[in-house]
Amino acid sequence: MSAEDLEKYETEMELKLYREYRDVVGLFKYVIETERRFYLTNDYEMQVHSVQGEVFFEVSMADAWVWDMYRPARFVKQVRVLTFKDVNIEELSKSDLELPSG
Repeated sequence: MSAEDLEKYETEMELKLYREYRDVVGLFKYVIETERRFYLTNDYEMQVHSVQGEVFFEVSMADAWVWDMYRPARFVKQVRVLTFKDVNIEELSKSDLELPSG
């Protein structure tokens, strides 16, 4: 497989992933972004832990969708993320879900 073939394959996978995201985003209430992944979910719990002066976050989600083009199945039943990095959680409003026409 040439570098050009690999680049074409990755571009096609990214486009497929974007289309899937566009189709499912309306089903979810929250966007959760970590340093490694981007999730859509309707239910989450976040806990902040401090151990010996180190702070880390534990985020648990149920029935989530994960933005990852290398996963064969992006819908996951349970997700648990442990991270020392920032976690961004946003509640989607219905106007955020409307795509521009054109």
